Amino acid sequence: MIALLVAFASWRASFVLVGALTAVWVIVYAWYFADNPRKHRHMTAEEEAELPPENKVAVDKTREPTPWGRLLKRISPTMLVYFCYGWTGWLFFTWLPTFFMHGRGLDLKSSALFSAGVFLSGVVGNTAGGVISDRILKRTGSVVSARRNMIIVAFLGALVFLAPVMFVKSLPVMAASMSLSFFFLEMTIGPIWAVPMDITPKHVGIASGLVNAGSAIAGIFSPIVFGFVVDRTGSWTLPFAGSLGLLAVGIVMTFFMRPDIALDSAGAAASGRELGFAE
Repeated sequence: MIALLVAFASWRASFVLVGALTAVWVIVYAWYFADNPRKHRHMTAEEEAELPPENKVAVDKTREPTPWGRLLKRISPTMLVYFCYGWTGWLFFTWLPTFFMHGRGLDLKSSALFSAGVFLSGVVGNTAGGVISDRILKRTGSVVSARRNMIIVAFLGALVFLAPVMFVKSLPVMAASMSLSFFFLEMTIGPIWAVPMDITPKHVGIASGLVNAGSAIAGIFSPIVFGFVVDRTGSWTLPFAGSLGLLAVGIVMTFFMRPDIALDSAGAAASGRELGFAE
């Protein structure tokens, strides 16, 4: 959105419009959403019947201390996979327009247009990943197929289509390659955010926060490393070599996520096989 506004108007106009849209969204959010699902205007009787008891006593009885040791052991592979996603994702988010400008000699508007195309493909991939994962789960009933296998395919696609950036000279081919890579990269979002819920519904808030930390840590270092490598080598494509390596690492680590074994039901007795390979 911002890239397109910069291309057709100016960077100042992009800030004004995004700020206005944000203000509208805040109003819609305050009007439509509710903290208590029972008070939501579209809550049905059937959906309300599936909710847990509302009274405080019942909630207190279901509260359990966080099993930090087992939780960290189970969620750490997912954190590492999301770190591998975040490393490449933050390269796109922070450096892509500059890459097209200085790495490929485009002006500001052309760079914004090419960047917008890449980011738009990511929006489509983000949505497609969640939809496909849900359909696989509904059809097969297997969280391994819907989560793990889905992420492996997405990482593999991101790796395959990012590789040409290292040697392709044609700008249209490079832009198409990066768009497809970002499409597959963003397909991981839906499945990987479902994994904490599959592993530990009772501690999903903490588990999700830990997974998100993996990408956040990558977001701290990835842009710095990109700039450092460009300054030292003068190459705008060499930093992507690290992304290719980490995408490969992410594929391997995905096999250790095991969304098919629930922490809350398996307990310590399953700890010896929690990091094994799914059948």
